[in-house]
Amino acid sequence: MVVTVAKNADGPPVGKPINIEIRGKEIDALLDEAEKVKAFIEARNVPGVEALRIDIDRAKPEMPIVIDREKARRLNVSTYAVADAIRTALFGKEVSTFRIEGDDDDYEINVRLKDEYRYDIQQLMDMRVTFRDMLTGQIRQVPISAVAHAEYASTFSAIKRKDLDRIITVSSNVIAGYNNNEVVQQIKDEMAAGYSVSPQNDLRFTGEQEDQAKDMNFLLMAFVVAIFVVFLIIVAQFNSISYPLIVMSTVIFSTIGVFLGLVVFRMDFIILMTMLGIISLIGVVVNNAIVLMDFARLLFARSQRKLGLEEGSIIPNDESREALVIAGRTRLRPVLLTAITAVLGLLPLAVGLNFNFFSLFSELDPHIHMGGDNVIFWGPLSWAVIYGLIFATFLTLIMVPVMLLIVQKIKHRRQWKRELAETNSAPVGPERNTPRPGFTVG
Repeated sequence: MVVTVAKNADGPPVGKPINIEIRGKEIDALLDEAEKVKAFIEARNVPGVEALRIDIDRAKPEMPIVIDREKARRLNVSTYAVADAIRTALFGKEVSTFRIEGDDDDYEINVRLKDEYRYDIQQLMDMRVTFRDMLTGQIRQVPISAVAHAEYASTFSAIKRKDLDRIITVSSNVIAGYNNNEVVQQIKDEMAAGYSVSPQNDLRFTGEQEDQAKDMNFLLMAFVVAIFVVFLIIVAQFNSISYPLIVMSTVIFSTIGVFLGLVVFRMDFIILMTMLGIISLIGVVVNNAIVLMDFARLLFARSQRKLGLEEGSIIPNDESREALVIAGRTRLRPVLLTAITAVLGLLPLAVGLNFNFFSLFSELDPHIHMGGDNVIFWGPLSWAVIYGLIFATFLTLIMVPVMLLIVQKIKHRRQWKRELAETNSAPVGPERNTPRPGFTVG
């Protein structure tokens, strides 16, 4: 008997950390290949591998009951009658049901041999098969040993198939303290350097690695779609390309913050939950950037009216810088409060704070404790949001005004060059060198 102890996995259930599938047509060749793979990895002594196991055993004992069809035909006994008699003796047969008074459920009444007869091979073989002779119509009884005999043999414990191919799996857990991906990658490197698979078989790494690859592809697609949809909404809102690009840059800041936090605090990157946290960050960090940038655009519009410029004109650089300083100072509190409330709200979920409201009112004891199974699942998501939000919030307060000022300077210079070109191409006259308000030509 093999006993395996493993801690709860971070996230939804997945396959074994080390799971090597060997596919082919011949079961014997597959078993030989699986034993070679197992011996090869054990010889390399890869650290972190707990114990490699093959999921199919070729030495499982069995006792087939072989029916002599010639004898059975002479005695008019069908193979079904013999098989049914043996099955009834071993597993039983439902003959009736009963119901307890006051209970609506029906309980089965099964008949089978007692243990002292059921596990005695000779008693089983001497058991009589009762059937009606189809030729004479009489009820007859024939011992099983008269038409069949028992044999002792060994066979495969199971035959598994996938996509019409037979398959054998060599799997193992990873010892606590080792990283699953690093151990699997080391095994791949060792096998790529010194092991060759038979031409009739196919070898591939599946299990947790395959599940992670599928989850990663799906979440990356969801991440790209979410960014694209948010970008289209912001473009429609601001009727511009430069402003949405500035807003979407905060998504990059938040993603950098997530990975930086995981590296600094030495946390594992859980693909499913951490990626869900990164995707959920998009809405929060984009909202902070929009709050700051929308107020800055409002101040730009006020400066245009103050200078008497037409709508859509670019204000001077000094006015842009002053508007951005005012916008940053004014929107500092809303942006920080949004980030702080989100972080504080996620901290209990991240650390696994448990609070029992029922016992608080019934026993005046809330039974507060930290940890638990829920933090294993929700902890990676919460920490991803916390790290990304903290990092992106501070960069939003600094980088968004800086990028807005750079965009304003670029637009200011382009419009200044356009005005200068129009002035130089105009006819010679008293109004040729008259600059527009807010610009200096020369």
